[in-house]
Amino acid sequence: MKSNQFRLNNGVTIPSIGLGTFSVPYDSKRTEEAVQLALEMGYRHFDTAKLYGSEPAVGKVIKRAILDGKVKREDVFITSKLWGCDHHDPVSALMTTLENLGLEYLDMYLVHWPLKLKPWAMYLIPNEEDYEPLDMETTWAGMEKCLDLGLCRCIGLSNFSSTKIQRLLDFATVSPAVNQVEMHPAWRQATLRGFCAEHKIHVSAYSPLGGPGNSWGSTTVIENPIIKSIALKHKTTPSQVALKWGLSKGSTVIVKSFNPDRMRENLGALNLNLDDQDLLEIEKMEERKILRGDVYCNDTTSPYRTIDDIWDGEI
Repeated sequence: MKSNQFRLNNGVTIPSIGLGTFSVPYDSKRTEEAVQLALEMGYRHFDTAKLYGSEPAVGKVIKRAILDGKVKREDVFITSKLWGCDHHDPVSALMTTLENLGLEYLDMYLVHWPLKLKPWAMYLIPNEEDYEPLDMETTWAGMEKCLDLGLCRCIGLSNFSSTKIQRLLDFATVSPAVNQVEMHPAWRQATLRGFCAEHKIHVSAYSPLGGPGNSWGSTTVIENPIIKSIALKHKTTPSQVALKWGLSKGSTVIVKSFNPDRMRENLGALNLNLDDQDLLEIEKMEERKILRGDVYCNDTTSPYRTIDDIWDGEI
């Protein structure tokens, strides 16, 4: 493992810091500018999803950089995700994603949530009538076909509990390479990390700073006295401490900031070294999951009546 990469269970390497491209309201010009700047700064991992609407902007910038000879395609790692309304045909969905990106293959394709929706339900918060019974066996067979066809280099999951991954492993031919979940010093995911380590599934952290700046996010992490104290001790920033904590746990971190100063600051986390005492202090922080998935629960059509049905005791 290089200091800025992790090796996945299929031998593919993934850059340890990625730029997330989800934003509300979505602004394609701003996204293009951020991806362009990120490439110039040295980011080589970009996280998008069909649902975000950012695939065309990400693809446009990456394609231009490749044509200009600034990067090679194999030096850039691009992740996108299968939304619930595409569970019936992952291959067609991925082909649409590749068309959006203007690229021949994806590096990582993730099942965005363990949710199956009607084909027209391409929005973040589904209506009650939009749910269909979840059939991960069929969905995962479609994901494996994407891999067989060479449309992507890796397949994985997002927002899956240990229990749901175990159910998938019982029938999967190909083990997921990644599970991308909310993870930060105030939601440390010890149980899930342990399970994934046992099964050689890499954990990728979204909202590694707790999502400050997002409507649903929180400053709980970067304003925490423990994080601030460690930052002061190392003459660094709370954000860098939080990111380095995630990296020290063997996870990639997907940062989401289009602010040039913060984008540089986030990359600086690679140069920080936390000691054992710092890590012990962080373990004392109170835990609370921020993005809980309440919107995917209902008493009639969703496979999940309660939050606990989604996370299987891991919340």
